[in-house]
Amino acid sequence: MKPLTALRLIATLLLGACVLAAQPALAGRIKEVAAVEGVRSNQLTGFGLVIGLDGTGDQTTQMPYTTQTLSNYLQQMGITLSPELTTRLQLRNVAAVLVTAELPAFARPGQAVDVTVSSLGNARSLKGGTLVSTPLRGADGQVYALAQGSLIVAGAGAAAGGSKVQINHLSAGRIPGGAQVERAVPTPLLEGDSIRLSLEASDFQTASLVAGAINKRYGEGVARAMDGRTVDVRAPIAPNDRVSFIAEMEELPLENTVPAAKVVINSRTGSIVLNQAVTLGPCAIAHGNLSVSISSTPVISQPGPLSGGQTVVAEKANIEIRQEPGALIQLPGAAKLADVVRALNALGATPQDLLAILQAIKAAGALNAELEVI
Repeated sequence: MKPLTALRLIATLLLGACVLAAQPALAGRIKEVAAVEGVRSNQLTGFGLVIGLDGTGDQTTQMPYTTQTLSNYLQQMGITLSPELTTRLQLRNVAAVLVTAELPAFARPGQAVDVTVSSLGNARSLKGGTLVSTPLRGADGQVYALAQGSLIVAGAGAAAGGSKVQINHLSAGRIPGGAQVERAVPTPLLEGDSIRLSLEASDFQTASLVAGAINKRYGEGVARAMDGRTVDVRAPIAPNDRVSFIAEMEELPLENTVPAAKVVINSRTGSIVLNQAVTLGPCAIAHGNLSVSISSTPVISQPGPLSGGQTVVAEKANIEIRQEPGALIQLPGAAKLADVVRALNALGATPQDLLAILQAIKAAGALNAELEVI
């Protein structure tokens, strides 16, 4: 598919999907734009071993920490190996892995959480392996969970005679419910006589709307917007009453919530996403393609007969510069997302070209939106 055809197809789909987005914003709920401050998940990591592999584990001559880790594990089991025996271990069925998990808010001891297991060495595959007991630690160094179990690897592969066939990724897998929580993380939900709501995105208008919706329901002065991201709310002190209050408050509707105008650009893939608040001012754009071609041709210098010289091979470089003319296109002001998409589509540029064009429009002051490059 040609780049221009692909761009027009994307624009057509955007036009169909953004007709509703161009209309006045619909009412949302507080839980969709804000969350209770302090109620969050925590990241856990651990270093462990996967055993039971079918000869696809680490090559211990290149991964000495696999041998050292197994030696330490055996020593904990009451088996002590001499340094000579440790260096002679051939652990093709063992792989050193990094285990990661996300400890959800309010997790209690005994609760099971999913874990992801990823190879650290040169193991060819973790398929069919079993993770031995691995402590998972938080940022404070404390153990919050223990992980163990059989891996699920969504892939397959085979190799023979120098040929290799592989489907999906074989160096990482998951263990559903593979970790058991051993320690709870305290949360400040029940502390003090108030709670704080943290907005997903910093916006003073949204913070004011959230505080206004809460005061309209529970009375003036219950909620205060502290800044563009934080809203302080007085809440009941009793645990059951506070939970009921938060559950009801999160369902309160917000009228006419409009997000801040933003254009998100993925520089690696060329993807461009615009939200409904993006507007475009009148501007004129000229865009052309510049290509530089460099070719190298070998040139052989042959000495004369009986001259005693040597044959010399040199390179001759040919440089060609070609610039395609770009017509000056005037873009009218666009107050709706559908009009913005239609105006950008009129340029006939590829998505990669639009990355530079949007940045130039923003620098010229004609794009009323924030550019975010990811």
